[in-house]
Amino acid sequence: MTRSKAPLAMMEQMVMLLVFALAAALCLQAFVKSDSMSKGGEAQDRAVLLCQNVAEALRSNGGDPGEALCTVTGQSLATDQGDYTARFDENWELIEGGQSLSSGKQYYFARVSELDSAIPGLGKAEVYVESVAPADGEITRIFEIEVAWQEVSAHG
Repeated sequence: MTRSKAPLAMMEQMVMLLVFALAAALCLQAFVKSDSMSKGGEAQDRAVLLCQNVAEALRSNGGDPGEALCTVTGQSLATDQGDYTARFDENWELIEGGQSLSSGKQYYFARVSELDSAIPGLGKAEVYVESVAPADGEITRIFEIEVAWQEVSAHG
C-alpha cells in the first residue's frame, strides 16, 4: 500500500506561498518608506534653493527683507515679530495672503528675520523654511541660513 504525496506537496506550496507573501509585504513597506524619504529630500532641496535665492535677493537689494522675500516668492506677509513670511501648500504652490490654512495638510513657511549684527554698517538676517506636519501640526525647521550685507549710508 503506497501513501499519496499530495498532502506533502500541498504543505510545500502553502509554505512557499507564505514566504512569497512575506517578501511582498517587506517590499511594499520598503517602497512606502523610500517614497516618504524622497518627498522629504525634495522638500529639503526646495527649501535650500528658496533660502539661497532669498539671501541673494536680500544682499542685492540692500537688506530689505520684505522686498527680498517678495522678489523671490511673489509674497511677503509681515508678522507681529517683524518677520516676513511666504506660505506654501504641500505642492509648494504659493498660498495667497488672505487664504486660510486648513488642518490636516502639509504646509511650508519661508521666513526672513532681521538679526542684530552688533557691527555698525553690517546688516544681518536669518532666512529659513519651516514645515508644518499634517497630523499634529508640529513645526520643523527644514533649512536655515544667515546672511549678512554691508549697509550703504547716504553721505550728503
